[in-house]
Amino acid sequence: MDATTETVSVERELVIDASPETVWELLTDENEATRWMGQAAQFDLRPGGVYRVEVIPGNTARGEFVEIDPPRRLVYTWGWEDGGSSSVVPPGSSTIEFELVADGAGTLLRFKHSGLPSAESAGSHGHGWDHYFARLASVAGGGDPGADPWLSGAMD
Repeated sequence: MDATTETVSVERELVIDASPETVWELLTDENEATRWMGQAAQFDLRPGGVYRVEVIPGNTARGEFVEIDPPRRLVYTWGWEDGGSSSVVPPGSSTIEFELVADGAGTLLRFKHSGLPSAESAGSHGHGWDHYFARLASVAGGGDPGADPWLSGAMD
């Protein structure tokens, strides 16, 4: 296989102290989504509809919804608009998959971000997803994660 066609994935599993329906709303409602990730969101929740989130100033993720099966499965393409620091992943060039499984009173979230071009890109995206999943779990469980420090440029 040609090295330029190989891709890398980021996979995570976490248990969230909220129902799949609550987690689904946090993933698919523009206002709810920005409680845990980004400063602005635009969703047209239908196959082929736009997914767009201004994650941090100057870095906007864009893609299209592929599969919508509430409150169980959500799939959309992902990439960064021109000018973003991660422009090696253009819009629509990778795929995000969420699977939500009822787990007692909570939800097992299975996540996969596939189609990333390199281990370096997967590492960077994995770091970002870990940051935002901690915020998602807090909001879903009824907490307040506070202001996202990444919006002011503090990205550790």
